[in-house]
Amino acid sequence: MTDPICPLCGRPIPPGVRQSLHHLVPKLKGGKGGPVVRLHQICHNEIHARFTEAELAREVNTVEALRSHPRMTGFLAWVAKRPPEFHKRSAGGRRKRR
Repeated sequence: MTDPICPLCGRPIPPGVRQSLHHLVPKLKGGKGGPVVRLHQICHNEIHARFTEAELAREVNTVEALRSHPRMTGFLAWVAKRPPEFHKRSAGGRRKRR
């Protein structure tokens, strides 16, 4: 069986690698029970460091929208060059909750 592929960065997600499920529409914004995608933990952290829950619900609620958003393209180009098991804290820190 092949490893799942992170739909955000396109790298494989081997067993034992830090990973999580991302609700495309945040649970607090009506996404409970909605579609989820498996991502590398670093990719998931970066989404939540760059977008508010409201932005995620309104503007970037698909993988395609996340991949093409100007706030994500630099990160995705950078992380695509890293090995699948690479992880570090998000450089920008957490964005302010509103």
